[in-house]
Amino acid sequence: MRAAAVLLVLLALAGCGGTVQVDPPKPQGDAVAACDKLATLLPQTLDGAARGTSTPESPYVAVWGDAAIALRCGVPRPARMAPTDQLQEVGGVGWFADPEKPALFTAVTDTAYVEVTVGGDHVAAEVLADLSKPISQVSTPPR
Repeated sequence: MRAAAVLLVLLALAGCGGTVQVDPPKPQGDAVAACDKLATLLPQTLDGAARGTSTPESPYVAVWGDAAIALRCGVPRPARMAPTDQLQEVGGVGWFADPEKPALFTAVTDTAYVEVTVGGDHVAAEVLADLSKPISQVSTPPR
């Protein structure tokens, strides 16, 4: 439910200027170090959109293009993801596409779940491909 609320806020604000409010996750254990490292590797532009700011400031949140694209590192395992679901591999990273929220994707790694919302005119495949490289540098897929 929290992811749905965040998604709605992000999509509603996708065309607005200024700082965007995003509920930062609270990673636990190994996810903290993985998310801290990921924050240093994220690009300044993504699918032609410049990096923006979110409030409250958090190393676990990144937005581009006034939140048309938003990333949250260290989120809980997606509730809708079943153990038998097939992940789509992009750049060596397994991605879960939420069947009820076509703009919501979650990278599944051994140390952290990384949630990405892709809205506006952005192409999800391009965004996920560009984010897979830094995500793969901080974690390996589960075996």
